[in-house]
Amino acid sequence: IVKLLVQNGAKVNSTTKTNSTPLRAACFDGHYEIVKYLVSQGADIEVANRHGHTCLMIACYKGHYKIAQYLLSLKTDVNRRSVKGNTALHDCAESGSLEILQLLLQHGATMDVDSYGMTPLLAASVTGHLPIVEHLIKLPFVSREDRIAALELLGATYVDKKRDMLGALSFWKRAMEDRYNNSPVLPKPTREPLPPYDYVQEVNNLNMLEELVMDPDEMRMQALLIRERILGPVHPDTSYYIRFRGAVYADSGRFDRCIELWTYALSMQQSILEPLNPMTQSSLLSFAELFSYMLGEVGRPITRGRIVPPIETSDMLVVFKKSVREVQLGQQMFEQMAYHERDHGALSRALVISLHLACLLVRLLDEEEELCTAEMKHQILQSLYDLVSLKIVTQTGRTALHLACYKDAALVGRYPVCQLPSARLAKALLQVGADPNAQDDNGNTPLHSAAQSRPCPPELAQILLEHGTHLDTKNVDGKTFESLLQNQQLHELVNPIKYTRLSCLAARAIKRYAINCQHEIPKCLHAFVDSH
Repeated sequence: IVKLLVQNGAKVNSTTKTNSTPLRAACFDGHYEIVKYLVSQGADIEVANRHGHTCLMIACYKGHYKIAQYLLSLKTDVNRRSVKGNTALHDCAESGSLEILQLLLQHGATMDVDSYGMTPLLAASVTGHLPIVEHLIKLPFVSREDRIAALELLGATYVDKKRDMLGALSFWKRAMEDRYNNSPVLPKPTREPLPPYDYVQEVNNLNMLEELVMDPDEMRMQALLIRERILGPVHPDTSYYIRFRGAVYADSGRFDRCIELWTYALSMQQSILEPLNPMTQSSLLSFAELFSYMLGEVGRPITRGRIVPPIETSDMLVVFKKSVREVQLGQQMFEQMAYHERDHGALSRALVISLHLACLLVRLLDEEEELCTAEMKHQILQSLYDLVSLKIVTQTGRTALHLACYKDAALVGRYPVCQLPSARLAKALLQVGADPNAQDDNGNTPLHSAAQSRPCPPELAQILLEHGTHLDTKNVDGKTFESLLQNQQLHELVNPIKYTRLSCLAARAIKRYAINCQHEIPKCLHAFVDSH
């Protein structure tokens, strides 16, 4: 079929939107004969996709030896780098293709570092490909320091990824002996012990290392310390495994340790990643899910005699403030970007996550003093005020209050967080200054959003009206709150007489009787009259 298409004029170097060629597709799936035919018809072996990944790189990553060998015979650039700085040697190390890795080395592949500072050797250690690590550390151009780091990192991988404690100890022992039994001695760097790691410090002698086998939990902390030291906070694996370990603690009922580790990982992400990064948003969403679970399961047994403990308001508040900060940083980033470059969906997701965290927090505003102090309640409202003051709107013009009243603003995650719309959240937002009459791009107020929940919660409608929402405001389709209701009557929800203002009646009268007399109305009243 490929031959038929080419013979009938198909262009062998045509590209997709991501700049991928037919040749690259054939390399991806391992179609050796098609690769050879496309090359014979003029296919360019060096065209890379938008990420800078070449045909050689993808063949190496997918483990297609014959294709990699063929491309190398054509003198393809063996050390070409992608946008993120990785080479074909990195791809081999990550995928575990030792034969192809040896082939690349024979053709002059060098041990470069990518944008994370990772060599192919460290990449193999992170992914746990022992044969590749063992092969590379024996090469003459691999330094002693790199050899030690690779073995230490491999041990961390065996702890967290393979759950092989004895295997991890054997690698750490080899690294320790290389550090201290050879000259010059290369002692481990020291750092201040941190609460998230339970104040554990890296072991620095063989006796302490042998004792670790009796304490699997401390081994796991050692793995986190080693990974952070070698990879640094920028590498995504560093925060990933901190979060992974926190999740394991949560599963066993150690929620305090989970929250401590996750907060540390979140702080790390916010300090190094660009605002609205998916990894940071994933961390915030995980917190929302965890807090929701804890609030709903307090006092219930989990495992090994443990029960779900009461949640600390201070922990929730710390995370909520970080969430608000993420929204703020995203807004500031947008101000520096052209409109078409902005990822409005990312900012909307950050806002929705913040609102779900807020939804959990505002439950505490109704609690007794011993459960939530007056000072803590003030901090909750202050943080809500900080969020509302940003005046963030979605791409369709919805404000935070719109979303709090909107049924479809629920998060899409593994676990439910808050049921929206939420009268309690709406009330708190109104308390700190949210505009009850703000209109989105379709002219809908938060009250319109509430009506579209179907059924509309009576308490939500009453709260909005009590805080100044106009009952008879029309959207761009001429719909009011009453006309949007389905299977509900207005008088069943609220007393319309109580919430009908003289100003609204006057506006409706002007609309009805004096349509051609707009010049007699002050300009500052035009928008108000038009909305009725």
